[in-house]
Amino acid sequence: MDVILNAIEQRVLGSLIEKELTTPEYYPLSLNALVNACNQKSNRDPVLTLEEAEVTRALDSLRFKQFALLSGMGGRVAKYRHALVEKFRFSPAELALLSELLVRGPQTVGELRTRAERMHPFGDLAEVEAVLAELMERTPPVVTRLPRQPGRKEPRYCHLLGGEPDLTALEGAPAEGARSRGGADNEKIAKLEEELSGLRQEVAELRQIVADFKKSLE
Repeated sequence: MDVILNAIEQRVLGSLIEKELTTPEYYPLSLNALVNACNQKSNRDPVLTLEEAEVTRALDSLRFKQFALLSGMGGRVAKYRHALVEKFRFSPAELALLSELLVRGPQTVGELRTRAERMHPFGDLAEVEAVLAELMERTPPVVTRLPRQPGRKEPRYCHLLGGEPDLTALEGAPAEGARSRGGADNEKIAKLEEELSGLRQEVAELRQIVADFKKSLE
């Protein structure tokens, strides 16, 4: 890719895509909701603890690179959305897989199908492979297939929005069994966190409305 995103920008972008597909009623996201999304303890690898200032800087950079937009400037609370459909014409299936790769790193076809199901339904593994092939055949390619590593049954795929993958660093990643352990519990936690993020966003907006009302009475 001509434009390289750092780790925080990748997490922010992946979170924006994820929330658009999983909780469209709360999308675009306020800054507070986006910080919560980036710092989720489930469906994230690695788990991060980003400060609001770090997410703000990442948003500014993504907006400069035309990967994100400020939405609803006339509203009481600023909200943000990704701009990948406008920039790359990605389909919902492509967005779902790309989001998973952005927030969880390299994964096998089977892992991607299972984890992306909450964002976009895939009929079978062949459908996932077909979408991955489309992403790899773009000019420039957005996804690549990693060499199969010792101890792994299947090759993994990774996105290229952060540049070429560091194969040496990826060799130390945990095996598939360890990564998938507790997956069912993580999915339940993820759903609860998404609902909590939406409620927090609503509370923030209500607080702003109350603050504006108080000012109008002064």
